[in-house]
Amino acid sequence: MDQVDLSQARFVKVSAAVRYWEDARVNGVEDVDGTLIPFRTGELWLPIIDLATGKFLDWPAGLEANIHYKVCDAGEYWLLNEHRQRIAKWKGYYVPDEVLCVGDKGYGDYIILKVGADGVVIGWEKPYLDDERWLAV
Repeated sequence: MDQVDLSQARFVKVSAAVRYWEDARVNGVEDVDGTLIPFRTGELWLPIIDLATGKFLDWPAGLEANIHYKVCDAGEYWLLNEHRQRIAKWKGYYVPDEVLCVGDKGYGDYIILKVGADGVVIGWEKPYLDDERWLAV
């Protein structure tokens, strides 16, 4: 199996089947039906986040969100290069905590992020990517 070169990773793409959309607050309002959060497509949440800055691509200006999504083995996560091409896939079925849980512990079941009005995850630090946990694609 090919070794993945994680130095080329620029973004993380999330494809998460969210169990409870109401576990997010958007501009201080509980997102009861999951209609307020950006990047929802059907039952999936499909954002792309810049790994260096923690900025969501195409986040609507002025929108703030407090996200605490239960995913429970129903997500796929990819690393993308600068051209947004997939270079690696998360090997596990659980949420990669070191990437998608900022300021709290998700124990592999939750995506936990607070997003400022500028689309940047509050408290974001560029995550360490362990090449043993990502599969080259």
